[in-house]
Amino acid sequence: MYVHRPDGPTCAPPAALAPSPPVLAGRRIGILDNRKPNANVLLNRLADRLARRTGAEVTLVEVKNAAVPCEDQVLGRLVEEVELVLTGTAD
Repeated sequence: MYVHRPDGPTCAPPAALAPSPPVLAGRRIGILDNRKPNANVLLNRLADRLARRTGAEVTLVEVKNAAVPCEDQVLGRLVEEVELVLTGTAD
């Protein structure tokens, strides 16, 4: 039997999001496409519009399978080559 204290957390707190850069001009944008239907259309249009509005540049597009976690090699490229990553799902 497990007894949980009513005055304390029962799990680890959620991870905090990384801070957003204050200015995107000159920054490199990456796209992580999960191959869901229309995800590539949504992410590419969003990235293109964001780049035009802010002076950033889309420099990297990576693709992963939505059913499995992202490979370490893909995450490593994103970390090394871009300052902002757009990802999401669409059906």
